[in-house]
Amino acid sequence: MATKKVPLRMCIGCREMKPKAELYRVVKTPDGNIVIDKTNKLSGRGAYICKCGDCLKKAEKTNALAHTFSIAVDKQIYSQLAKECENS
Repeated sequence: MATKKVPLRMCIGCREMKPKAELYRVVKTPDGNIVIDKTNKLSGRGAYICKCGDCLKKAEKTNALAHTFSIAVDKQIYSQLAKECENS
């Protein structure tokens, strides 16, 4: 039986390719809002970040989400991601 292909995505913090299931997805919706996509099905431009605190800190320091989405990103998004990391 053939093995199923695992989709890989690049973390914006560490810049490593990892399985999609191991990453959080952050989306810039068509109306310009930045939200954390827990369902991985929201429409819009997506960026992925590891579920560990180190990548999150690195992404916040380099302002990676703002560069990816070409829009200012509130610190609230980073704090929400930090809470998600603590819960998982």
